[in-house]
Amino acid sequence: IAIAIALHNIPEGISVAIPLYYSSGSRRKAVAYTFLTGFAEPLGALLAYAVLRPFLSDALLGFIFAAVAGIMVYISMDELLPSSRAYGAGHDSMYGLVAGMLATAVSLMLL
Repeated sequence: IAIAIALHNIPEGISVAIPLYYSSGSRRKAVAYTFLTGFAEPLGALLAYAVLRPFLSDALLGFIFAAVAGIMVYISMDELLPSSRAYGAGHDSMYGLVAGMLATAVSLMLL
């Protein structure tokens, strides 16, 4: 699980830090804001757990995970793929989408 989290969080941190660095010109600001965005996720998870703890069940968790997955697929298909085609390398993004779906399917079958 730690490897999966690292594989997700490292590119996420880079994708936050680089635009901040180039827009501000300050490494310190980029690192500080990247740290704050990374810290917001576990803090939000703890807050949500504290609020939803009395209501949590397997059915509710399944519903929440399904809703979040649907939102992510919608954003990918409606926003990210058209943007990647507009700025070039549209086929590369489609290859990445298919590779990601394949990796997810394989990991679900193995685990």
